[in-house]
Amino acid sequence: MSNVIDPAAPEAGGARRGRRALLVLGALVTALALVLVGGSFAYAQQYDGKALPGTTVLGQDVAGKSADQIRQLVADRAESVQVTVTAGDQTREASLADLGVSVDADATAAQAASHDEDVVSVLRSTLDGERPVQPVVSVDRAATAAYAASLVPDDRTAPADAQVVYDEKDEAWSMVPGHAGQGIDSAAFADAVEKQSPALESFAIDQPIAETQPALTDEMAQSALDRITASLDQPMQVTAPDGTVFEVSKKTRSSWLRVGPNEANDGFALTADGEAVSEWVSGKAEKAGAEPQNGIEQVDATGATVKVLSEKKDGAEVSNADAVVQQLSQGLTEGTAVDARFETTPLAATVTKAKAPTAEAAPSAESTDPAATPAATPAAADPSASPSAAPAAPTGEKWIDVDLTNKTVTAYEGETPVYGPVKIVDGKDGKTTPGTYKIWHRTEKQDMTNGTRGVSEDDPDYYYTKDVPWVQYFNENIAFHGAPWRKSFGYSGSHGCVNMRVKDAKWLWDWAEMGDTVVVHY
Repeated sequence: MSNVIDPAAPEAGGARRGRRALLVLGALVTALALVLVGGSFAYAQQYDGKALPGTTVLGQDVAGKSADQIRQLVADRAESVQVTVTAGDQTREASLADLGVSVDADATAAQAASHDEDVVSVLRSTLDGERPVQPVVSVDRAATAAYAASLVPDDRTAPADAQVVYDEKDEAWSMVPGHAGQGIDSAAFADAVEKQSPALESFAIDQPIAETQPALTDEMAQSALDRITASLDQPMQVTAPDGTVFEVSKKTRSSWLRVGPNEANDGFALTADGEAVSEWVSGKAEKAGAEPQNGIEQVDATGATVKVLSEKKDGAEVSNADAVVQQLSQGLTEGTAVDARFETTPLAATVTKAKAPTAEAAPSAESTDPAATPAATPAAADPSASPSAAPAAPTGEKWIDVDLTNKTVTAYEGETPVYGPVKIVDGKDGKTTPGTYKIWHRTEKQDMTNGTRGVSEDDPDYYYTKDVPWVQYFNENIAFHGAPWRKSFGYSGSHGCVNMRVKDAKWLWDWAEMGDTVVVHY
């Protein structure tokens, strides 16, 4: 039997040994990397909130400095920069701020001192110690151009930019042509500022005064004018949930438009006055919504409803006014049609269960004895209450009950009558109209006449009464007021106002407030 030796066997063994060597080398590299990264982070922890070694700002080593220290360094450098500007035969010294340059020292410091979870920064700082941070600098080219224009002497005619203006009287937009003049190339001036200011070192700019064309040309203004015309030709409206359409007129939209140089000062930008748009939307939102009308029911001692004085009616309020403002503003500046939609959410009304006041005997219309009309008194205490217990203070919204059947007025706080009922004289021939109202005007004393409503002095119904006291209007020209000329109450006989004894009108005046509810009913 012969032995056969495989000639490939040694080679296969060598390959396996090679692969093992590579695996070992890879493991060593990985371990080294982990150690390096871990060590770098441990190293960085010593500089928590501070700049790492090798960090430079404006060429200065800021290693180990805090963000506040770096911020102060950048701010001081920015403040120290002086720019020497030569234009024609005059020279000025300007600061970076004069030229529209803003240096964000906070952002620069934060960038220099921050290295949380930044493996690349940590490793780079650890390995080669180089980490330059550039200051955060921005240039307002429009402000720079304005400074350049100020360099032109007053005895030279400066170039004038074209303008786009609105004439409120004629309700028309038009263009005011620009013209060339003696000036400085504002674009070249701004370029020079942008190039040199980031170093935060003093520098010089030499700009000649020469024949200069306006930055905003007639062609640019005409283009903006065409955009405005096209935008105003687009329909724009807001539709309420009930189908009511609020159209935005061209005049209104023109009052919203603002036209001025764009950020680069190489054309016109159209913007919307957000405050004016919001004011218009708010006004229409009030009309699209509705305040809830709380119901009032008169109940007996058992709590059973005796009479519905005011029907409950839920309200609604617009819930997407901000979105509508955005739609209108965007449509105006982009020249697109807008049909925005108001969305509303319900506002629930409540029902007050008002206790019926203690009835007051009505004197006859012919009575002339003031004592025949009982004085106003607070409502009787709840008979179910303990005799030794003090009555609870009334709570709830103030409102006033005008009972045209019994010819009385009662003041309520929530469900509790707090004054009355007191006898009144209401309007003859139904001139005191039933309904739910709000007190909208109050005055301690005023002259009253129906002459301002077209009634002639020769008319038998004409009146003019001076110094009417304690007047509170609730339904257009219908008011509560004292009537010192009357000797009796409890019948219909006024021109529509609710006449009261002076002391009752005074009490109601002292107690009531603007906006209080008045319920007039039979």
